[in-house]
Amino acid sequence: MLEIFIDGDACPVKAEVERVAGRHNLSVYVVSNGGLRPSANPLFRHVTVTQSPDAADDWIVERAGQNDIVITADIPLASRCLAKNARVLGPTGKPFTTQGIGMALGMRDLQRHLREVSGGQTYNAGFAKQDRSRFLNALENEIQAIRRVI
Repeated sequence: MLEIFIDGDACPVKAEVERVAGRHNLSVYVVSNGGLRPSANPLFRHVTVTQSPDAADDWIVERAGQNDIVITADIPLASRCLAKNARVLGPTGKPFTTQGIGMALGMRDLQRHLREVSGGQTYNAGFAKQDRSRFLNALENEIQAIRRVI
């Protein structure tokens, strides 16, 4: 059964997931360490985990599997979910794949190392209207692809 899991603490596309999930009547789990305003949508289930650093990630990994979709910008979480055959989308609509996750993890570690060495900051691109549109299309495509298989 297709379910959607959202790494909810910093996800900018919860409203978009709600629209698409409603159209397809899919259950959505929004997992966070707290402080999120719950949706009134009956398809949305809000899960608040302990304050430990990886508690939300662990909760998602324990439950997500093949024919599920995970929404996250967290590269290590994406890697763990891919290992369980879940499909993973970033909030900009870019899919994480088993072919590309190694490079993504490597670049993440390189960026961290550069920040530590230089004492400087690295910046992510801002979240734009085009990112929302790309995400909506990618989520719809993932749902359709999974439905063709199950």
